[in-house]
Amino acid sequence: MPSAAKPQSTAAQSAPGKGAPGQSGGAPGVSQAWQLAGLAALFLGLAAALVFSGAADAREVSDPGALVRWGLPVSKAIHNVAVATVIGGLIFAVGILPKSLGLRSRERDAAAEDAEHPAFTRALAVAAAAGAVWTLSAIAVLVLTYSDVAGQGVSGDAAFTQALVYFMADIETGRAWLAVTIIAAVVTTALFGVRSLGGLALTLILALIGLVPTALIGHSSSSSDHEGAINSLGLHLVGVSTWVGGIIMLALLSGILTGSKAGATADITDSTLRRFSSLAGFAFVLVFASGVINASIRITNWGDLFGSSYGQLILAKSAATLVLGGIGFMHRQWVIPQLNRKGSTMSSRRVLWQLVLAEFLVMGATSGVAVALGRSAPPQSTTYAPDASPAFILTGYELPPELTPARWLTEWRLDWLWIAVALFGLVSYFLGVAKIHRRGDKWQWFRSVNWVIGLLVLTYITSGPPSVYGRVLFSAHMVDHMALTMVAPIFLVLGAPVTLALRALPPRGDGSRGPREWLLVFVHSRFSQVVTHPLFAAANFAGSIVLFYYSDLFGFAMREHVGHELMIVHFLLTGYIFVLSMIGSDPLPRRAPYPMRLLLLLATMGFHAFFGVAIMGGTNLLAADYFGNLGRAWGQSALLDQQTGGAVAWGIGEVPTLLVALGVAIMWSRSDRRETKRVDRAADRNNDADLTAYNDMFAKLAERDARLAERNKLEGR
Repeated sequence: MPSAAKPQSTAAQSAPGKGAPGQSGGAPGVSQAWQLAGLAALFLGLAAALVFSGAADAREVSDPGALVRWGLPVSKAIHNVAVATVIGGLIFAVGILPKSLGLRSRERDAAAEDAEHPAFTRALAVAAAAGAVWTLSAIAVLVLTYSDVAGQGVSGDAAFTQALVYFMADIETGRAWLAVTIIAAVVTTALFGVRSLGGLALTLILALIGLVPTALIGHSSSSSDHEGAINSLGLHLVGVSTWVGGIIMLALLSGILTGSKAGATADITDSTLRRFSSLAGFAFVLVFASGVINASIRITNWGDLFGSSYGQLILAKSAATLVLGGIGFMHRQWVIPQLNRKGSTMSSRRVLWQLVLAEFLVMGATSGVAVALGRSAPPQSTTYAPDASPAFILTGYELPPELTPARWLTEWRLDWLWIAVALFGLVSYFLGVAKIHRRGDKWQWFRSVNWVIGLLVLTYITSGPPSVYGRVLFSAHMVDHMALTMVAPIFLVLGAPVTLALRALPPRGDGSRGPREWLLVFVHSRFSQVVTHPLFAAANFAGSIVLFYYSDLFGFAMREHVGHELMIVHFLLTGYIFVLSMIGSDPLPRRAPYPMRLLLLLATMGFHAFFGVAIMGGTNLLAADYFGNLGRAWGQSALLDQQTGGAVAWGIGEVPTLLVALGVAIMWSRSDRRETKRVDRAADRNNDADLTAYNDMFAKLAERDARLAERNKLEGR
């Protein structure tokens, strides 16, 4: 890994930040002309796709005019590039680039060690500028989207403004773009003022959240499998933003990465490319797989794929994605290994940046096609049928068949978000195990088996019958909930993923923070100290159930897709943290003594019993506007089913808790045996010095008592 060069003057350090990218350091890069060519490819691809699909043609009824027909997709293209640049810049600053130069010498004061690396400074400057463009383009998309929906041109009169305000406040699409605008403004403000890595990490998370509203609207929100379409589109947006944003940052930082002529900064091209290459590999798999899934939901037959303009645009986009993946493969396999080898010439770097340039141009054209796809109508209808059933209106799906024992295994509806999480967890875990084995270390098979079982249970809970029937039966929902918070976490905790990650991930020595460094920061953070405190973990584990079910949060989680996914995240993490504090082997800031653990487990068991009995005896239907209006003609009534769910909560909540308590008892027994062995070994080393001292103490006490008794006798007492 490149290290910092010899310290030079302050003026020399700032030299790389001046001039056009690609001109510093005398090494080939991506010049400003080629950067503009990438933007030109974006708009040419967009225009060609719009003309091909007819999405920019004038409408026969309520045509908003050419300004809106062309301005809206152009604004969306600018918006997409801007948000990708923001996310890419933050990823580079948070996890790829070194923050500081890390130089120190006798001639320089200690504060010079904290001077920002020019690449880090440039990445945040680009991200801040892109954030401003993101905010302005989101406003433009908001206004033009209203004009497109209303079928009228942009106007500044009072009626247009009043209707626009109504669109932002009461219409789902308007609220979504208003949320994007607010998030973009907050992220941009943070980029101009935040410089700590922790603050930038939170800003990155907020920027990724800014992708959620766009995934919830459009074709995905009204597809036949709308939740599958939303989740696959959301994963697609995350992968695309990471990949496109990273390529943009490589192009804009190409000159700075190679170092300065004065030698104030070292060449970090190799380390930067290796880190981004690994991230881009995951992004490529995510983009291609989620794109195929999303397309299969919208296009259900081969005729629509090959015979419609929408399907042909999907084919073109898929082919371009594969080309980009091939370029990335050439980077990783052939070009990057040549950079630090002895005898490496300037030609290796020229080939490198030529490939980056080709990737930049192809990605620009592909992004244009993607925007045009969003403006084109898919072959399948994207509107609800006028005779849609109550269940379809409330859940987005027709009622499943009546629940039978066999259907606890056969009724599935894939939740692609959690399937992606499970696959990522599975692949990452076994890559870590393989790395440990190559190093000659061992990893217990028991942990690996538990991790696999935990991921399988999580997949069953989120995509299997508990999830399908949990939308229409409170009892099935309670099975889903209790398994999510009590069953899956036990196996996941026993897999010890944090311990594996800390043993497998390599530490960095250049001042940047990789996955291992961020993991250690989180484990030792004040937030981790609070949420993993045994008392807080137990209170959160037990108390959040009451707060959730006896508030509007339950209805929100049942009606809204975002609420449903947030419910899964919360209760999975709540159960994981609680079980981790009881029987986990991963590092924690604080662990309770074994007696306290058993007391906390007994308390939570009693609380679960109280909660279950309260539900069983309740006569008020929870989320009545949801469960009472599904139109379910089979099974128990909604209230009786809810009371059955109370029994489920009591039963399923107790059994796993007893198993955890048994685990705590076993760990306590083993700890005592280890302590006994330690004391015995210490006694063998010092010839029972502690026992001898203990016996001497009692002998002295006995001798003192004897003298005192003799004295009292002589004195006649």
